[in-house]
Amino acid sequence: MYKKMVAVFTGSALVGFGINSFLVPNQLIDGGMIGIGLIIKYLWGYQTGLTIISLSIPLYIIAFLYFRPYFYNSLHGLLLSSLFIDLFSPLRHIFSFPILISAILGGFFVGSGIGFMLRFETSTGGTDLLAQFISRMFSLNVGFIIFIIDGLVIIIGSQTIGLNSTIYSAITILFVGLTTSLLTIKKEAT
Repeated sequence: MYKKMVAVFTGSALVGFGINSFLVPNQLIDGGMIGIGLIIKYLWGYQTGLTIISLSIPLYIIAFLYFRPYFYNSLHGLLLSSLFIDLFSPLRHIFSFPILISAILGGFFVGSGIGFMLRFETSTGGTDLLAQFISRMFSLNVGFIIFIIDGLVIIIGSQTIGLNSTIYSAITILFVGLTTSLLTIKKEAT
């Protein structure tokens, strides 16, 4: 239990750091619920973490009613990562890297946070939770479903952030996926 708490805290801090230090200053997005929260932030200025929590409520109601293990394993990750995303918002003005470096570093830190949480069987929830539902109901690969959802978020977000940022956001998602995969493969090998 202690290790899981440390994993959620550390992973959430890494996600919040990556988003605020590298993605937001360059108007980049991630996939999933984080990406949707960032799109809403760029459009209307709402706090990203609070938006993520608000949009996740229907998914968590479904999880509580039908998939309780998913509910319990991701609720604390959702709350803490959303808190860190909003808490670390002053970092948006500290770093100034070229957009390619920001896309790579942002993907690395967000992927490290997510991967670290997944190593200890917890997550940030959001659309990953939705992907787990769909995977369970239709016997589809959860990674494939997450990829499809992330792609849809990028396509929707492209209308807000423009073509240049969309291309770099795709690089961010690539690095999120690679880093998350590396951290979760290590767990399987041990």
